[in-house]
Amino acid sequence: MSNNLDILKNFNILYLEDDVDLLKHTSDVLEDFVNKIYKAANSIEAMNFVLNEKIDVIISDIELEDENGINFLKYLRNKDINTPAILTTAYTDTNYLIEAIKLKVENYIVKPINIKELLDTLYKVLLPKIKEFELKKNINIIKTISIITDSKQVDIVKHIFNNLNEDNHFVASYSDVMEQFSISKPTLIKLFKDLADKEILVKIAHKTYLFNEKALDA
Repeated sequence: MSNNLDILKNFNILYLEDDVDLLKHTSDVLEDFVNKIYKAANSIEAMNFVLNEKIDVIISDIELEDENGINFLKYLRNKDINTPAILTTAYTDTNYLIEAIKLKVENYIVKPINIKELLDTLYKVLLPKIKEFELKKNINIIKTISIITDSKQVDIVKHIFNNLNEDNHFVASYSDVMEQFSISKPTLIKLFKDLADKEILVKIAHKTYLFNEKALDA
């Protein structure tokens, strides 16, 4: 059974590679599958992304110019930054494998990089997060539909949750939603108002709504 790679769209990747051509080529391909890819040619750039962006997986070459990707991961682990990592290398050095095992690196890919292998590896590494993400989303859907009864509204609630971005924002106009569902505008407005009154879906800008998970617990 093939993996559903569409789910990778929910995650951000940091790619550390000092071969500029390989960095660009692989990143260009990955951009079509993930939410964001942050490109770093050295550990200083990579560390800046780790500290300032939401990174779900690190892909790092081992043999960097005047650096070592394993040492970079050691530094992160010593700082209690345990972001899952995939190492890439042109060599199958046993010492590297031992170090990778000690660091609990999730996988190890030998160059030249096979994109399908890389995507499948990303999926496997992210699988625990994917399951957690799907479970959390389904729980939130159930909690939300428990306050409504109309079947069309239930479908729209599912649609909202399936289209939240990484910031828990739903971006659409009433017309956008009505194009996909056979529902009257007054009924749709009432649904959004009901969710807003309960502070579950809060309008924060034109056509932009924030899903407030804490309101479900209340």
